[in-house]
Amino acid sequence: MKLTILGSSSAAPTLTRHHTSQYLEIANKTFLVDCGEAAQIQLRKYRCKISKISRIFISHLHGDHYFGLIGLISSMHLYNNIEELHIHGPAGLDEIIRLQLKYSQSFLKFKLFFHATNPDQHDILYEDDNIVVSSFPLLHRVPCTGFLFKEKPKYRRLIKDKIPDDITLEQIATLKKGGDIIVDGNVKYSNIDYTRDAPKSHSYAYCSDTIFRPEISEYFKGVELLYHEATFDNEFANRAAKTFHSTAAQAAKIATLANAENLIIGHFSARYKELDTLLVESKQEFERVMLAEEGKTYLFQD
Repeated sequence: MKLTILGSSSAAPTLTRHHTSQYLEIANKTFLVDCGEAAQIQLRKYRCKISKISRIFISHLHGDHYFGLIGLISSMHLYNNIEELHIHGPAGLDEIIRLQLKYSQSFLKFKLFFHATNPDQHDILYEDDNIVVSSFPLLHRVPCTGFLFKEKPKYRRLIKDKIPDDITLEQIATLKKGGDIIVDGNVKYSNIDYTRDAPKSHSYAYCSDTIFRPEISEYFKGVELLYHEATFDNEFANRAAKTFHSTAAQAAKIATLANAENLIIGHFSARYKELDTLLVESKQEFERVMLAEEGKTYLFQD
C-alpha cells in the first residue's frame, strides 16, 4: 500500500501547502481521495500516473476538496489514455461537473460515471476480489463522508520447494486458501507443511473535515493507517468546534479509540507556518503519528 500526499492545507492554500488531495495505491488499484485546487499539478510534480486513476472519492462539497476536479477531468480527456472514470461523492456533484462541461462546450472521450454517497450511513461503495471501499458519516457544516479502503484476506504463500510433483492445481488452490488435502478420509497434504502465513491485508481510513466525533472510530477498528484532519491546535479548540473541525489532539484521540496502527494528520490551518505544536500535541495522546507532508509517499509493505 502506498499513499502520496498531494495537498495538506485547509480552506486557504499557502505558498507551501495546497488543498487536500491524496493518491492511494492499494490492492492493484489506484484511487484519488479528494481533489482540491492544483491537484493535477501536484500529481504531475510528484510523478503520480494520472492514467492509473480508476476512481475518485470526494468527501464533501467545500471547494478545497473538489475544485480541482473539473481541471483534472479535462486533462484526462486531453491525455486520451483512459476509457472510463468513476467518481464517488455527494449528491449534486454530478450536476456541478456536467454544468461546467456544458457551458464550456466540452465533451469527454471517456465514459464518466457518478455514484452519489450517503452522508448519513455506512455503505459499500466499491468491491472486487481484492478490496472493499466503504463510506461512513462524518459531521461537518455540509454533508460529509469518510472512506475506508480495506484489502480482503490474502492467500497463504506456498513453500515452493516443498510442493510435491503429483499435486494438482486444484489442490494447490485449496492449500493457498488454508485448507488441507484430504484423500480417502486422511490428510495427504497438510496446509501447515506446505504454506506460510498470508501477506498482510492493508487498510486505510480517511477522515476529512469533521468535528471531534469519537463514535466514528467504530467504523475502522484496528486500521493500519488512519488519516484524520487536524486543522487547529489546542489553543483554538473552541474555534475547531465552532467551525466543525478537529484539533491535532482530537485526531490522535480518534486513533487511540480505533486502535489504529499509524496516524497521519493534515488539513492544517494557514495560520501555522510551522507544524511542531500540532505534532507535539498529537503525540501526547498517540505516539505513532506523522504530519502530512506534500510529495511524501508513505509505504506499507506486506
